Amino acid sequence: MASKSRARRSKRPSKRTPPKARAAKPRAAKTRTAKTRTAKARAAKVAARPRRKRAVPKPAPKAGPGMVDAALAAFAHEVRTPLTGILAISNLLATSDLGERERRWVDTIKAGAEHLASLATLFVDAARSEGPGLEIRQDFFDLRTLARHAADSLAGRAAAKGLQASVEVSDQLPAFAVGDPVRLRAALENLIDNAVKFTEQGSIELRIVPVGMVKARSGDKIGVAFAISDSGIGLTLSEVKRLFRPFSQANVSIAARFGGAGLGLSSVRQLARAMGGDIVADRRAGGGTTFTLKVELAPAEGPAGTASGESAAALLSQGLRLLSVEDNPFGRVVLNTILTELGHHAEFVGQGEAAPDRLAQGAFDAVLMDMVLPGIGGIEAIKRIRALPPPHGRIMIVGISGRAEDEAAARAAGADGFLVKPVSPRALATALHEATRRVATAT
Repeated sequence: MASKSRARRSKRPSKRTPPKARAAKPRAAKTRTAKTRTAKARAAKVAARPRRKRAVPKPAPKAGPGMVDAALAAFAHEVRTPLTGILAISNLLATSDLGERERRWVDTIKAGAEHLASLATLFVDAARSEGPGLEIRQDFFDLRTLARHAADSLAGRAAAKGLQASVEVSDQLPAFAVGDPVRLRAALENLIDNAVKFTEQGSIELRIVPVGMVKARSGDKIGVAFAISDSGIGLTLSEVKRLFRPFSQANVSIAARFGGAGLGLSSVRQLARAMGGDIVADRRAGGGTTFTLKVELAPAEGPAGTASGESAAALLSQGLRLLSVEDNPFGRVVLNTILTELGHHAEFVGQGEAAPDRLAQGAFDAVLMDMVLPGIGGIEAIKRIRALPPPHGRIMIVGISGRAEDEAAARAAGADGFLVKPVSPRALATALHEATRRVATAT
């Protein structure tokens, strides 16, 4: 019996904890306690740290004046390159044997291209209006030719809309003057465009007259008034006042009916005042509006006598051999067409780096250097040409750019002449005539 009782007792589960288990319990408890303390210490340390503010994305930096100028320079270059071609080809077509209908088409193309060129100039000037102001050029130019071109532009646009056009140019107007012909032409194109746009029927008149001499620090200047009258919709006095505010038009209904951004007239006034004058608008008797643009120009004598003699005659008959540094394929085609019509021979390279090497290999009479090029720009290319030994380093260089402000840097680098895009065949011919004279003198 006793053995059986002992056997039953042995089968009962023992309430005693094995030694290993007894030892494991306090060790696990210590581990949990240590972990808890570590977690609390870590939490306390994190809580003690100064909270970081959530990073707020910074606004994108605004474009500075330098970025704006660079963008506008690129804009002017890209727009004026094709416009140069359109104007050049239309001018060449106008001198060819065309019928009356075809000639009207050519005049319309010219008028449209001239207007686009003027808008490009006015847009750039308006964007810079908050800066130091316009940099007015002082170039010698043919004032009567400018007047004739404005008259042709008016005639072409008026004819396309079925309007009558008349032009009066005073006999007292000087033939030549010193001023900014590019911006002056842009202002006139804007006024002509407005007159045609706001006239449904009737006529438009352009009158150009001198308005007396003006004493100035730089010498005597002559005032010139360009008055453009139309028989259009007319304006009230309050509407006239609003016209010269930037990006404003006479009223909402006019903007909806005729379009436009109201950009031009504020820039025209800015230009007029920079050239010592102003612009005023008056209601025309019988309906319509008259805009009178006044500027001050320095009168100038005609150009000096050009080359003469057998050498000059030979050069004129054979033409010049020109190296044109131009990367734009369209610009190359246009320049080649104009130069061929003028009797000259052109070779083209697309990079400024190639110009000095090509000059050293061949005999050229002059270089036409575009200012905006891939790789090194026109300024650096001119400097490298001037660093060549004579006679290559003394060759005549004519800089070409869509930005008038490039002239000072181009001449400082060694350019002899400078042309602003869109370059007319007449302006190019004048510049190359000077090259012809220099070559003839050297020989």
